[in-house]
Amino acid sequence: MNSYTAPRRTVGRLKRPFGDLYYEVSGSGPAMLFAHGLGGNHLSWWQQVAHFAPRYTCVTFAHRGFAPSDPVPSGVDPADYAGDIAALIEHLGFSDVCLVAQSMGGWTMLEHALAHQDRVKALVLSSTSGTIDRRGADPTEGSAYDAWLAKAEAAIADGMTRGIHPAMGERAAERFPALHLLYRSIDEMAGTLDKEKLRAGLRRTATRTLAEFKTFRVPTLLVAGGEDVVFPPFLASAIATSLPCGEAEIISDAGHSPYFEQAARFNALVDAFLARQR
Repeated sequence: MNSYTAPRRTVGRLKRPFGDLYYEVSGSGPAMLFAHGLGGNHLSWWQQVAHFAPRYTCVTFAHRGFAPSDPVPSGVDPADYAGDIAALIEHLGFSDVCLVAQSMGGWTMLEHALAHQDRVKALVLSSTSGTIDRRGADPTEGSAYDAWLAKAEAAIADGMTRGIHPAMGERAAERFPALHLLYRSIDEMAGTLDKEKLRAGLRRTATRTLAEFKTFRVPTLLVAGGEDVVFPPFLASAIATSLPCGEAEIISDAGHSPYFEQAARFNALVDAFLARQR
């Protein structure tokens, strides 16, 4: 006799000043919201939704300008992201939330957590420091960051000549060619979005210092891939030790997208982290 029932799933569009913000809600339980990176959209989290939806109300969305959310003809300003997620949380009626962010999504979720510390139960930052200035967070006063950046930029340039997406990297593309193909396909769904302009906006708005987080009360887990060529993995530990409630985990054989290429390990780390917050 069959007994499995798939978690309930609904889709919606939230009216915002730029147009419609697309979102999906799956499962039931405490609210868990996911913010994707520059190379993704709501689909990026397919392995997390399938894992967490039986126990959490999982919300994925496409950032403004990323299909199927409406485009922004004038270009996307990441400074608007926090307002979008705050409006979505209010629209869905959540009193408290767990937030999970990948790369660019860190801008969204970290800013929301800072502004609403009493309503965020936990924060997971995957391969990102969000609006924190990366070089300023380097405990070696920038020397380790500068050395890492030079090697990373060379690796990205070399990989791109061979069709390798930097958000996965060479080893992940070789080990998981199907995931690499899927990642690239999701990335291409953004269509005509000017990602270089958006990337410049991300750099422009990453100005916060660690001193601003001395009283940050939200339990925060930073996850990084040891083979990342987009985010310096050593910063995860450096930032975590500077936070009042910070932890860090490094998945040594993952690139910039541990949630995507090493989903089972990523999900287990998040599960254990959330269990510690109960």
